[in-house]
Amino acid sequence: MKNVKFMLAAAGSALIFSLSPIAFAQHSPGLVRVDLSSVAASIARDLKVEVRQIPTTVEISARVAAKVCKVKEDMLGAHDASCTAEITNTELEQLV
Repeated sequence: MKNVKFMLAAAGSALIFSLSPIAFAQHSPGLVRVDLSSVAASIARDLKVEVRQIPTTVEISARVAAKVCKVKEDMLGAHDASCTAEITNTELEQLV
């Protein structure tokens, strides 16, 4: 009986932990997913950290995303909007 309970607990735990990344990967409404790969070195230098400590992407407001991606803010209004940062600025670095 103990083995059955253990197996059920293990299976339940495995299911919960396997679904966790899906929940964290969901896009937040009203935010823009910004790829930082092209500006990661600059951000790291300005923040005085190693490049590996800079995330690959961040979700930020459309206003800040428009500035760093050099696009019009209304272009980022679509659901699940994303862009690639071309520059960095103080606002972005504070959010990283």
